[in-house]
Amino acid sequence: MDLTPIWLTLKLAGITTLLLLAFGLPLAWWLSKKRSLVKIFIEAIITMPLVLPPSVLGFYLLLAFSPQHGVGKWLHDIFNLQFVFSFEGLVLASVIYSMPFMISPVKSAFQQLPASLSQASYTLGKTQWQTLRQVLLPNIKPSLLTAIVLTFAHTLGEFGVVLMIGGNIPGVTRVASIAVYDSVEQMDYTAANNYSLILFAITFILVISVFVYNKYQVKSPLE
Repeated sequence: MDLTPIWLTLKLAGITTLLLLAFGLPLAWWLSKKRSLVKIFIEAIITMPLVLPPSVLGFYLLLAFSPQHGVGKWLHDIFNLQFVFSFEGLVLASVIYSMPFMISPVKSAFQQLPASLSQASYTLGKTQWQTLRQVLLPNIKPSLLTAIVLTFAHTLGEFGVVLMIGGNIPGVTRVASIAVYDSVEQMDYTAANNYSLILFAITFILVISVFVYNKYQVKSPLE
């Protein structure tokens, strides 16, 4: 059994999760503050991957980043970057497709924190960045862990969007979900079952770990 699609999938999920942590946390914090028409528009854009068919999102990404025209042509001509049919394209598609799984839980957690936490931090002379890092984030650990696991696990199972923009190139863009599809098409049900079991096991372990953490590390107000 070729484990390359599994390792490629884990690599993709890890990079996607780290990137979304880097810019998703500040964005979720900003969105959790006073609402405006601009923020509502941005939230709608972020939420679209939840309601759009993955193939639709992948199709528009394919058009946008095609090296023959549009943004893709500009990136190719100026920076010699090509996102279509490349691992970098998979990362781009995964970041966009998994964005709501990182941002929505964290934004909701920020909104549930009392405003007095931030106000007290500012009174003590901390900057907004220090307040976010030292005060707010430690108080939303369960939600943050849930967002990280959901993002990672969701990326493991991506199919339509990564197939559209990445294709099916062995060792480059052939992730586990595509390997399952290929195996079924070739009537190699043993290989399909092996890939599926590995993905199921990884995802189940991640999800159950979150439930265990939330049960034993987070005390309810009544306890």
